[in-house]
Amino acid sequence: MKKIISLVLILGLVITVSAQKRKRGSNFSVEQKTELALKKMTLKLDLTKRQQNRIRPLLAEKIADRKTFKAQRKANKKNRKKLSREEKYERKIAHLDRRIAFKADMKDILNAKQYERFEKMSGRKAHKMKRKMKKRRKHKEQIHAPERA
Repeated sequence: MKKIISLVLILGLVITVSAQKRKRGSNFSVEQKTELALKKMTLKLDLTKRQQNRIRPLLAEKIADRKTFKAQRKANKKNRKKLSREEKYERKIAHLDRRIAFKADMKDILNAKQYERFEKMSGRKAHKMKRKMKKRRKHKEQIHAPERA
């Protein structure tokens, strides 16, 4: 009887652990991600067809850049290669330049009311990501913290 109960508990534990493992992200292509992002923006900003056509290539470029960056980061992680200070600095400068260019392009495409709404959306998204990363870092620190006696 004890063996059966322990077997059921172990089986339940294994199923629970395996059910919690899930793949992050989606398997959408760059074009699909672009269309989804464009549809969301259209709903939130009430974009015209002309504005949609002007924003589509900007979003596609942004999503493609994100995908290549993610692949590079994954390769560096596998090789256990740490970036030097200069490489980190250059990468950060390039990222900020791309953000500035995207923001300027959006300002040219959108009217004042839409751009104001776009800024609010961007601010909320950035704040949400900051909170999420802070929570993730805190969780990692708790896991990897040395045991205190």
